[in-house]
Amino acid sequence: MFELDAITAGYDPRNPVVREVSLTLAPGESVGLLGPSGCGKSTLARVAALLHRPDAGRVVIDGEPARGWRYGAPRAQRTAIGVVFQQPRLSADPRLSLRDLIAEPLRANGRRDEAAARVGELADTVGLTGELLTRRPHEVSDGQLQRACLARALVLDPRWLICDEMTAMLDASTTAALVAVVEEYRRERGAGLLAVGHDKVLLERWCDRTIHWSTTGAS
Repeated sequence: MFELDAITAGYDPRNPVVREVSLTLAPGESVGLLGPSGCGKSTLARVAALLHRPDAGRVVIDGEPARGWRYGAPRAQRTAIGVVFQQPRLSADPRLSLRDLIAEPLRANGRRDEAAARVGELADTVGLTGELLTRRPHEVSDGQLQRACLARALVLDPRWLICDEMTAMLDASTTAALVAVVEEYRRERGAGLLAVGHDKVLLERWCDRTIHWSTTGAS
């Protein structure tokens, strides 16, 4: 199970944007978190991804409370989670080719020898050609870069996926393609998914259940 237990978080402890929010995600389950911009969804997603330390509450991954944040988290907990953000250009190193971008987590975790085969496999899965893999982020479209970011999120075979507005900047055909990749991965691996967004139709079609969020929290 993946649990967010009474999470309070923000960027000013005196005025948190998330207050005492709890949710549970089972292996293989897809949960949508639906709400308007500015309500705290992305902050909660960053807490779930171990990228932002909450002011209160806890994250529990496969029965173990999170024991650190960002690179202070144990490797086993960091690599259990794959995350894709809304704006790929803010989450991609502009100096790297798409090939190196996808391989980056493998190299950071001492698995460099797996990079060539794994990147080739995932490039096919997300729809990137060999020629595109040689390009840097400024040389590809938002949709192509987001395909690479999704491949990067999957490269370590995470048990839990967090997609924070993953398709918000994409056209309908690219959205459908990336959702299909996520769903195929979940079917094959039994991974759980937390999909954050403001597109009610997409989330309710995509997810097993949808949590509705307002400025006062989830319901």
